[in-house]
Amino acid sequence: MKIVFIGAGRLATHLGPALCRAGYEIVQVYSLTKESAQALARLTASEPVTDLQQVARDADVYICALKDDVLPRILPELCKGREEALFLHTAGSVSMDIFQPYARHYGVLYPMQTFSKERQLDFSEIPVFIEANSTTTFSVVESLASSVSHKVTPLSSDDRRYLHLSAVFACNFVNHCYDLAGQLLEEHGIPFDTLLPLIDETARKVHELSPREAQTGPAVRYDQAVIARQSQMLSGLPHDIYELMSKSIHERNND
Repeated sequence: MKIVFIGAGRLATHLGPALCRAGYEIVQVYSLTKESAQALARLTASEPVTDLQQVARDADVYICALKDDVLPRILPELCKGREEALFLHTAGSVSMDIFQPYARHYGVLYPMQTFSKERQLDFSEIPVFIEANSTTTFSVVESLASSVSHKVTPLSSDDRRYLHLSAVFACNFVNHCYDLAGQLLEEHGIPFDTLLPLIDETARKVHELSPREAQTGPAVRYDQAVIARQSQMLSGLPHDIYELMSKSIHERNND
């Protein structure tokens, strides 16, 4: 099958080469920026384009790896004249039915992982959640997903939104806490890698214990003296995050 990537961001930078290694032909990469289109095109031996009018009309699959707010703006023009092709998006929080007014065959291929262009990942270990608007289309999406991942699971749009929300808590918010911790350490000349053994053990524990069982720290017992003292130490950092998180940890572990 001939595949066109619409978008050349972090996710596409990993998914595109994975599909190439699986034997699929990436014929084009579209991006608003020439540099992004060229960068992914080099990785996938494909043609970079920056104008929707230049996007191939004879591809079998169009994979939209775009920001959520860009997708509805681009679909009317993208799908026009290509109604028989398969259209997929890769978003966690966007319904599959966003394609319904414009395409006959559509679905979702959502790899749940945090992607950075600078880091190599084993895509076969990434969980991929899929959905399609018909049984026939589902078979094609499942084949695509299974060619790059050993962990493919059907999931509805409604359930996928909650999966994505949980990922925001488990990944994005946690990483923001790393960033705040890093700022605290930097202000006092302590290297961030001092925390890495703690971070690694915290992650390892939840492979064996539930997150609630693994929770430790002053907020579990709601040690108000420690919490008040530490809150006062947060000069230039958000007190409200510390206080709300401490209260939430206490309530979750004492309900």
